[in-house]
Amino acid sequence: MKLRAAMILLAWAVCALAAPIGRAMDLQLEGKTALVTGSTAGIGYATARALLREGAVVIINARTQSAVDRAAASLKAATGRAPLEFAGDMSRAADIARLVRTFPRVDILVNNVGRFLAKPFEQTTDQDWYDTFDLNVMSGVRLSRAYLPGMRARNWGRIIFISSESALQIPVESVQYGMSKVAEIAVARGLAESVAQTGITVNSILPGPTMDPNTVAALVKRFGAQRIDQMTASFFQTRRPTSLLRRFERPEEIAALVVYVASPLSSGTTGAALRVDGGVVRSAF
Repeated sequence: MKLRAAMILLAWAVCALAAPIGRAMDLQLEGKTALVTGSTAGIGYATARALLREGAVVIINARTQSAVDRAAASLKAATGRAPLEFAGDMSRAADIARLVRTFPRVDILVNNVGRFLAKPFEQTTDQDWYDTFDLNVMSGVRLSRAYLPGMRARNWGRIIFISSESALQIPVESVQYGMSKVAEIAVARGLAESVAQTGITVNSILPGPTMDPNTVAALVKRFGAQRIDQMTASFFQTRRPTSLLRRFERPEEIAALVVYVASPLSSGTTGAALRVDGGVVRSAF
């Protein structure tokens, strides 16, 4: 009798586990408003596309209206849904204030915009450091400060900082970039502590080296496909030898994690620095 009961329970468990196969997971994002900064290419664009496909209302951003318009048309063609648009420089407090006036409610804030300037440390200027910090860190600080009160009032929200594996392994070719990515993790953790025991979560996500199709196309045009293969092999041999993928990640691989963390399903994940780095960081933790 006990054996039969165990077999029935096992059969039920197998059926329960198998049932979702073949069906899309509902991330419960229908109607949520998401702002993705720096979202006309790369990880930002892939994240905006994934959020649109999940039913979210998505605000995209770039510095110029022409870039925003091109991305909006491409996203509409890819998803059948048009994003909202905002052109503005996220390193400027005045542009961020204008963005908040234009879109006063945001449920999901993805602080993605950033700059990477490859430059030997001795040749960097004070302005290089200020510019990197203003865009990579202060844009997220200002936007989080603006949208957090509304999230508190609704007792729900998601704030996500797109940091980098460079926060854990500072790149010698851009020390100021690594510094800014460490700062993003610190800000995210501090904010998460400040909203403890609420429906708001704050996390940082650490991608590894990522290559978007536009960058690939430009490099192929300049150097040729064979040279790109050689450059990729050289990069992972000399600059990121610990990579387990041994290739550049695709933006959509990063976006998949971002969209999950943005969803109500991720309610148990907060204050975390989540790695999607292709195994570049040589640590199990």
